[in-house]
Amino acid sequence: MRKLGLIGGLSWTSTALYYEAINKEVARRMGGLHSAPLAIESLDLAPIVAAQDAGDWNGAGDMLTAAAGRLAASGAEGIVLCSNMAHKYSDGIERSTGLQLIHIGHVTADRLAEDGVKRAGLLGTRQTMTDDFYRAWIESRDIEVATPEPAMMDEIDRIIFEELVLGKVSRISQRTLKTAITNLAQTRNQAVILACTELVMLVDPLANVLPVYDTTALHAHAAVDWIMG
Repeated sequence: MRKLGLIGGLSWTSTALYYEAINKEVARRMGGLHSAPLAIESLDLAPIVAAQDAGDWNGAGDMLTAAAGRLAASGAEGIVLCSNMAHKYSDGIERSTGLQLIHIGHVTADRLAEDGVKRAGLLGTRQTMTDDFYRAWIESRDIEVATPEPAMMDEIDRIIFEELVLGKVSRISQRTLKTAITNLAQTRNQAVILACTELVMLVDPLANVLPVYDTTALHAHAAVDWIMG
C-alpha cells in the first residue's frame, strides 16, 4: 500500500470521518489487522478562515501548501484535502509538492456523469456555492449546477461554521437541510451534491427525495483506491 497524506482540521469533525472511512474500507478489502498507511497534518482552522474572510486567499493557500510540504517530507506519496472548499488551492499544492492530489471535485463529477445526472443541486459553504471554482468541475462534465435561494445559502453557511465544525448536530438544522433538498427537487434537479464534508452529519444520503452524493464518502473511497493502486 502507498502512504497517503491527509490535510485535515478543515474541520476536525470531517477529518475524523475521513480517517474512519478510509481505514474501514482498507480493512474490508484486505481483512485481518490491515489499516491504512496515513500521515495527517491537522491544521488550526481559525487562522485559515480568518485569512479567507479578510480576502487573503494567498495567505490561506500558503498555510495549506506548507502542510502539504510537511506531508511530502514525511514520505507521503499522495495528498488528500479533507475539505471541499480547500480544493480552491489544489493546483498550487500539486505544483509545489509534485505529489498527486486526489481531487474531490473530479471524483464527484465523474460519479455524477457515470450515473447520467444532467442537473444537480449544490450544497456547501457560501463560498463553495457561489464561487466558480467548484461549479466549473461539475459543469466540465456537461452537468448543470443549481444552488439554493440566498437566504437558504446563508443559513447553511451558518450551520456549517457555527455548528458542524464544532461537532454540533441539531434536529432544527437537520430539518433545514431536508427543506433545502426538497426545494432543489422541486426545481428539476436530479440529484444533490453535499459539497461540504461536514454536511453528511445532518443528511442521510439514503433517505431523501433526491439521490444525495456524499462527497466525503466518495473522496474517501477514491483515496483507498489510490492507496491500494
